[in-house]
Amino acid sequence: MPSREASHAGSWYSSSKSTLSSELDQWLDDVPASTKGIRPASQGVTIDLPSAGARAIIAPHAGYAYSGPAAAWAYKALDLSNAKRVFLLGPSHHYYLTGCALSKCDSYETPLGNLKIDTETVAELHKKGKFDKMSVSQDEDEHSLEMHLPYIYKMMSRQFSDPFQFPPVVPILVGATSGATERQYGEILAPYLADPTAVFIISSDFCHWGSRFRYTYYESAPGDSRSLRTSDAPPKKPAIHESIANVDGYCMDAVESKSHKNFLEILEETGNTVCGRHPIGVVMAAIETLSLEEEKGKFRFVRYERSSDCVTPRDSSVSYCSALAIF
Repeated sequence: MPSREASHAGSWYSSSKSTLSSELDQWLDDVPASTKGIRPASQGVTIDLPSAGARAIIAPHAGYAYSGPAAAWAYKALDLSNAKRVFLLGPSHHYYLTGCALSKCDSYETPLGNLKIDTETVAELHKKGKFDKMSVSQDEDEHSLEMHLPYIYKMMSRQFSDPFQFPPVVPILVGATSGATERQYGEILAPYLADPTAVFIISSDFCHWGSRFRYTYYESAPGDSRSLRTSDAPPKKPAIHESIANVDGYCMDAVESKSHKNFLEILEETGNTVCGRHPIGVVMAAIETLSLEEEKGKFRFVRYERSSDCVTPRDSSVSYCSALAIF
């Protein structure tokens, strides 16, 4: 079986092993040992980083110069102490599919070292009859999975002394799934999520705002919204970046509610360009399938950043969030 090349190394992140390793260490070390939840439902709640039982995270996948420090907050939270396999779910940017696809490779390369693919679990999932297979070129074109691999390798190297002990990875590319389809995949993945030795990593940036993203949604007040044109005068109250933060906040709150339906509804209402909305939806559906106690499997957001603060309708930005769920 082929190995997937680190096709975005040298452009989206450093291809130098020493440089990349030191950058990841620095970003992780800059994250405090504990923090507070940043959303109303979890404000005031002290969250240890790492958190015992934190087996699912949401983290961004932009170039490391933009999202590397934000992603560190999610990875610092991750509990790998009992990990035996790592599920990695990311959105498809280049390859159109309406379901999910699995890798044909047996390893994924990173500048830090190679990660093994859990070919047994991949074969087991493929037998369900619901999963496509990516070609190697489709696999290598996609950045949403690759951008997490160096962080996964780094976290494993901190947990396990020998690379041969590193848990294998199960990469899943998630297409333009409907709510019903997300529930189907959620039911398939729920037994794996219930396994205390399984870790789930969800790859997602949040709002992509600006005319180049064809999304210029602006909310002057709750329930009062419009799309801005580049010729419009810059709104002041609230500023565009404040409106973006509010809309991202609605989506984060919906994720924290543990309600897949709530998440789908706010995406429909605002049109927010959360590029990993489908992987998030699949895992939210899996959590619902398990019918856990209220606090178990509940995502808490610990970091929110934007690539820039938009002031005029000609500006653009991408939002980056980090969250964890404890099981």
